[in-house]
Amino acid sequence: MRIFLDTANIEEIKKASELGIISGVTTNPSLIAKEGRNFEEIVREITTLVDGPISAEVISTEAGEMVREAEKLAAIHPNITIKIPMLPEGLKAVRTLREKGIKTNVTLIFSANQALLAALAGATYASFFLGRLDDVGHEGVEEVAAAVQIFAQYGLETEIIAASIRHPLHVTQVARLGVDIATVPYQVLMQMFRHPLTDAGIQKFLADWERVKDK
Repeated sequence: MRIFLDTANIEEIKKASELGIISGVTTNPSLIAKEGRNFEEIVREITTLVDGPISAEVISTEAGEMVREAEKLAAIHPNITIKIPMLPEGLKAVRTLREKGIKTNVTLIFSANQALLAALAGATYASFFLGRLDDVGHEGVEEVAAAVQIFAQYGLETEIIAASIRHPLHVTQVARLGVDIATVPYQVLMQMFRHPLTDAGIQKFLADWERVKDK
């Protein structure tokens, strides 16, 4: 399973990139708005930091407009993937963009049926928002598991992205399911490093070294 970073914060991307463990970045209008900077400027800067897929989202809801936005964004860099909302018009745009050789990431997917439709339309990625499902009392991981099974059964080429990751356990759960990618916030990525026994072990090693280093 690959890990993407779910952020538009340049400093977070720089720090995560230096670790050598992220394979791409996903953004959305909400993440861009938090940064208070020009959308295209941020996307261009991200392309200089990460050598992998970078998802940038369109804001139109009509297929023709989505395609026009997508073409403009795709021209920024070969690694740009276009995020398209899970709508009938969105899937029309996905089909057109596939014919033009532009990669797409269908976003705001909450059911295995929606993921299946995105795959049939030719999406490169299908982003499953499992955390938001959990927020409203549903088992997000179970719905992702259904999609993984369906995709495997029929050999669908679309890759599943587990998105809206809330905590490290989500990452473990989707990795066990066999999803292709988990896109995680920087905070969750940092939490994945931590374990109390690791912290205690490091402190013990350092304390033991202090006792013997000058002998």
